[in-house]
Amino acid sequence: MGSVHHRTATIDGHEIFYREAGPADAPAIVLLHGFPTSSFMFRELIPLLADRYHVIAPDHLGFGHSDAPLATEFTYTFDALAELTSHLLDHLGLDRYALYVQDYGAPIGWRLALKHPERISALVTQNGNGYEDGFVEAFWTDVWAYGAHPGPDTEPAARVALSHDAIRWQYVHGVPDPSLVSPDTWEHDFALVSRPGNDEVQLALFRDYRNNRPLYPPLHEFLRTSRVPVLAVWGRNDEIFGPAGAQAFARDAEDAEVHLIDGGHFLLESHLHVVAGYLRGFLGRVLGQPGKTPPRSAGRPDRAG
Repeated sequence: MGSVHHRTATIDGHEIFYREAGPADAPAIVLLHGFPTSSFMFRELIPLLADRYHVIAPDHLGFGHSDAPLATEFTYTFDALAELTSHLLDHLGLDRYALYVQDYGAPIGWRLALKHPERISALVTQNGNGYEDGFVEAFWTDVWAYGAHPGPDTEPAARVALSHDAIRWQYVHGVPDPSLVSPDTWEHDFALVSRPGNDEVQLALFRDYRNNRPLYPPLHEFLRTSRVPVLAVWGRNDEIFGPAGAQAFARDAEDAEVHLIDGGHFLLESHLHVVAGYLRGFLGRVLGQPGKTPPRSAGRPDRAG
């Protein structure tokens, strides 16, 4: 296993933390995390990729070990987070890379792909939505209401997502054996979300999330015209982004590889080696590196698409 380095870079006046591993001259893969976590979600995946790939996993501004200016000091939008990520990758000299996106990482990654389509060698989405099909209505109703009419009538329901119970739920719901999920995950995330002023950072992004939906048609056009290889590996029991969101990629991405696995939203916590097996095989095929047969020890996942 390769060593993982923990670094920071000053990007547009902000300190952005990122994890880096693997040979600098190897094919690059950028891992983009979701809410409410950070690059910490990739802590066990990175060493499984670093023997063959140059791996970069940043913390978005306001998350993890990156700077977290108050919402009164920085306008938190997905456009802004994508711009910082783009500038970080420029700073690191990455002009060609695969993207692995999850949750919030998806709309950030879609912006990177639409801004510089020539840089994208492959797309991997793990419970990272790109279609209206993926939204589970019961979860998103309160988010849409808050985004459309932010105020005292809608904010309390949105704030529930910042609670300890709600963050724990994101990790254990849909996982057949929740004992596989370390409590360190939700305790780590809850501590960072609970920093003074970070609630307003997260609420700002909740309000902005509806502005990701107009990206979907141009994303679909990009998938059709670029013919970029796509892997969707998805926890089929996710009640935030449902399995229809994974299957939808096959509509626009030629020969999209779609795997539905018996897990939840944070699939790496319960099915790390299954995901890593599919990922290494996929990257080996599309980036010209030899892949491995996906491991079966955690149970053979269903395949769709």
